[in-house]
Amino acid sequence: MRVIYNEELKAVADDLEHMANGVCAAIHGAGKALMDKDMDAAKSVIDGDAAIDALEKQILDQCVKLLAQQSPVATDLRVVVATLRLASTIERMGDLAQHIAQTAYRAYPASALPDDEKTRHIFESMRELLDVTADRLPEMLADRDTTLAQQVIADDNKLDELHEESFELVLDDSWKGTKQQLIDVVLTARFMERLGDHAVSTARQVVYVVSGFDPSKEPRDLDED
Repeated sequence: MRVIYNEELKAVADDLEHMANGVCAAIHGAGKALMDKDMDAAKSVIDGDAAIDALEKQILDQCVKLLAQQSPVATDLRVVVATLRLASTIERMGDLAQHIAQTAYRAYPASALPDDEKTRHIFESMRELLDVTADRLPEMLADRDTTLAQQVIADDNKLDELHEESFELVLDDSWKGTKQQLIDVVLTARFMERLGDHAVSTARQVVYVVSGFDPSKEPRDLDED
């Protein structure tokens, strides 16, 4: 029975890694769609979200089955519970990437962003941070790497600062974008900031699996365990 359980647990982990890879690609594609007006990338992200949703459902079903049939305890229970949370969080990241791609797609052939240096700098900086975070996700999950988790958590502060700067853009008297661009800037910056928040939630679940505590609730060195 233990062999069967380990095989089922590995299948869930493989699906979660596959899901993380799909979201990683979606985040990169959404950034290309927004900053480069790449409609092929936008359409790929929009169409690809269904596969991410299907993986989430499959993972949730597998986890419920494991809880019902295997009654895991200790670390195994943490893994299953964390996986349930991770699947939902990563699926939401896919949705947010899709929202960004849809914003770029609707604005085409115009840009969703005003063509000025300050706006492009803010959103390009957010894109670069999210691309780095996206690349970390699959490895962080596969290796349960708390060092990468710490880096993801730390980088979110930079995203939050850029999100605040995006508000200053549209409130400044020098704003020259259209009303639609104002809406797109506010919403897209929010989508990107929320991607960072969900990445932090993912990182915290990795720490929880490894150490058994939630770093959002208790100040503690992640390397103690």
